[in-house]
Amino acid sequence: MTTGQSETGGAPSATGDNPERPSTPTATTDAERTPTGDAKAGTTGGGATGTGRDASADDKADAMGQAGSDKASAASKSGSAKVDAASAEAASAKVDAASETGSDKDGSDKAGTGRETADDKAGTGTEDKKRAAGKDATGDADPKADKSDADGKGEAAKPDPWEAFGPAPERVLTRPRRIVRAIGRSLVHEWTLATLGALALAVLMTWPTLRYPRYTLPQDYWDPSLQSWQMAWSGHILLTNPAQLWQSNTFFPELWSFAFSDTLLGYAPAGMIGSGPEDAVLRYNIMFVLAHALATLGAYALARQLGSGRMGAAVAGVSYAYAPWLLAQAGHLHVLSNGGIPLALAMLARGHGWSLRHGYRPERRHDGWIYAGWLVAAWQLSLGFGIGLPFAYFLGATVLVAAVTWYVRRTWFWAVRRPFGKRLVVANLVGGALFAGVGLLMAIPYFTVTELHPYAERSVGDIAIFSPPASGFVTAPAESRVWGGLHEGARAALPWHPEMTLLPGFVLYALAAGGLIFSVWKLRHRLLLLAGLLATMVLAMGTRFFGGTFTYIPLFEHLPGWNGLRTPGRLMLWATLLLGLLAAGAVTALTDRVRELAAQRVPSWPGPWLRLATLLPLLLVTVEGLNTTPHPVVPAQPAAMRLVDGPLLVLPSNQSLDQHVMLWSTTHFQDVVNGGSGFTPRQLDDVRRVTQTFPDQTSIDYLRTLGVRNVVLLRDQLAGTPWEITVDTPVDSLGITREEIDGSVVYRLF
Repeated sequence: MTTGQSETGGAPSATGDNPERPSTPTATTDAERTPTGDAKAGTTGGGATGTGRDASADDKADAMGQAGSDKASAASKSGSAKVDAASAEAASAKVDAASETGSDKDGSDKAGTGRETADDKAGTGTEDKKRAAGKDATGDADPKADKSDADGKGEAAKPDPWEAFGPAPERVLTRPRRIVRAIGRSLVHEWTLATLGALALAVLMTWPTLRYPRYTLPQDYWDPSLQSWQMAWSGHILLTNPAQLWQSNTFFPELWSFAFSDTLLGYAPAGMIGSGPEDAVLRYNIMFVLAHALATLGAYALARQLGSGRMGAAVAGVSYAYAPWLLAQAGHLHVLSNGGIPLALAMLARGHGWSLRHGYRPERRHDGWIYAGWLVAAWQLSLGFGIGLPFAYFLGATVLVAAVTWYVRRTWFWAVRRPFGKRLVVANLVGGALFAGVGLLMAIPYFTVTELHPYAERSVGDIAIFSPPASGFVTAPAESRVWGGLHEGARAALPWHPEMTLLPGFVLYALAAGGLIFSVWKLRHRLLLLAGLLATMVLAMGTRFFGGTFTYIPLFEHLPGWNGLRTPGRLMLWATLLLGLLAAGAVTALTDRVRELAAQRVPSWPGPWLRLATLLPLLLVTVEGLNTTPHPVVPAQPAAMRLVDGPLLVLPSNQSLDQHVMLWSTTHFQDVVNGGSGFTPRQLDDVRRVTQTFPDQTSIDYLRTLGVRNVVLLRDQLAGTPWEITVDTPVDSLGITREEIDGSVVYRLF
C-alpha cells in the first residue's frame, strides 16, 4: 500500500506495508522528529510508538495522511496562497530522504509526517493563522492543534518565555527611510563635519570679505585686481578661443603676455561664470575664502593620514591656513591657494597605505587615492609656479627617496619583502606622467617669455632685496590683530616688511617645541620633522644665511625655473606645515592622555577642566590668526571702457593703475596696451615715456605704428601729471578727434 503524492507532485513514500522494513521501534520517539518537540502532538499525527500495530491502524494512518494532503492541495488550488515550487520540492526531498534513513517509525507514519512538514514549509500565512485558531488549511478543525491546546503543551499556543530576553527583531525600513538614514549618517561623518567646519571658519576668519563681495577686495585693490582679471581671462578665452590662452588682451602688442606672472589657471572653471568687473571681483572674493577653507582641510587631512587625532589635526589645519605671516600675503591669492599641497600629500600617502605613526600597511593600499593625489598635485601646479615649483621639486625628491629606500630594504641590508603591486606602480607612472605633463605645458610659455625678455630673469641681487633676516621669524605683519601693533618697531627695521614678517605664531612654536619631547610620533620621525623645519627656514632666509652660498644660491643657479622665484620668504609655507605636524603630535598625545585619565573616572567621562585642556591649543592657534586686513572699495569702471573698442591705451599708465585697467577690460576683453605684472616689458616702458607729451604728433605717430586706435584719458587721475595741462589742448591739426564720455576724454587716432 502506498500513500498519495505531496502538493508538488513528488514521488510517493513507502508505507508500513513493505515487508522489508522492520516494524520494531527503537528508543527514538515521534517527539524527537516533530517540529515542536511535543510527544503528544507528535503521536496525534498518525504514528504509533508501541509494537504490534495491526492493519487497521496502518490504514487509518494512511487515510489521515492522504486527507491532510488533499486538504492542503484544495486550499492551495482555492487561491488562499501561492506555494513556492522550490520550497515544496525541497520539502518533498526531505520526506523522501527521511523515509529512506531507517528510522523506527513505520512507512505510513513517515509519509504522514513528511507531508505535514512539506505542507508547513509550503503553506501560506493564512494557513498558519487558521492552524493557530485550531483549524487546518481548509477551515476544518485541526485535531492536532486541538490536541496540543488541550494538553497545554503546544508551541503555537504557548510562546517561549525566554523570547523577552532576546534581541528585538530588526526593523525593515522602507526605501525613503533608508535614504534619509544614509543622508543623516553622511552629515555626521568626520569628513563632512571637517569640510563644513573649514568653510565656516574661513568665512569668519576672512570677514568682512563676503560682506560686500562685488565691490571690495582684501588688503588692497592692486594685485587682487590683476588676479581677478587672470581668472576672468582664463575662463573667457577657454570658452571662446583656447588656442589664444597665452596671448592675452593686455600688454598689446606683446606676445605670451598671460605668462608675465602666475596665472591662477586652475581657477579657470570659476572664470567661466559671469562677466564684467563686478563679477570678477565677486569671483575673487569667493575663491579667496575657499582657498583658506581648502588649506585648513588639506592640512587636517594630512595630519589625520599620518596618524594624528582629530584635535591635533585641527590644530595643524588652522595653524597652516591662518598663520600670522600669511596675513601679509592677503593680496596674493596665488600664495594663499596652497591647500592642494597637503591634500595631495595626504591622498598619495593614503593610496600607498603609509602613515607616520603606523608605518607601511599593505592592506590599506588603494590605487584610486594615488590617481586622485596626482590630479590634485597637477591642479595645484596649475595655479602658479611661485608656490607650485618648490612643491614639484619636493614631490620629485620624495619619489626618488622612496624608490631608493624600497630597493635597499628589499635587496640589501634588511631584505624585507613587502608587497607593492603592479596597480600601484601603474598608478604612480600614469599620475606622475600627468603631473609632469601639466608642468611642462605650463613651463613652455614661461621659458618663451624668458627668451623674448631676458631681462625678466631674476638676479642674485634681486633675491637679496627680498631675503628676510632671522628676526623676521618672530615678527608679525601689521595685519595681525594680536601682534601687529606690538611689532611695529621690529617691522620698521626690516627693509621690505611685507615679505619679511614671517611669524608662524608663538603658540605654534610652543606646541611644536613640546612635540619634540611629548608626542605620538616616534623619536626618529620627530628628528626628521625638525631637520626639515630647519632646512626650510634656512632656505627661506635666501642670501641672508651666510650669503646663501651653500643653501639658496645653488638652487637658484642649477634648478630649472628656480631663478624665477624672487621672494625666498614664501618658503615659510613648508616650515609652517612642519611646525603644524609637530604640534599635532603633541596635541594628540595630550588628548590620548586625557582619554586615559577619563577611563579611570567613575563615571568614565572627562571633567570640564580636562575637556578645556584639549580645546585650549586649538583656541589659542585660532586667536593668534585673527586679522585686521582692510577691504578697500574697488575703483568703478569708467563708462569709456564699456564703449570704446581696442586696441586702446588708458592714460595715466603705471604699474598700479594698469592693474585696474586690466580688471575694467573684463567686459569685452578688448586689446589694451596697459598691463601690470612681475616685470614690465620695455615696449610698455617706451609707451609710457613717449606719451608723456600726448597729444602731440610724435606720440600719436608712435601709437599708430603699434596699432593703437583709441586713447582714453581719465580726468580723475590727472592730478600731478603732464596731462593735467594738455588735456584741453585743441587737436584739430593732429588728424585725430576728441570726445567726452562720462568723465573720460576719448581720442580716436583713426
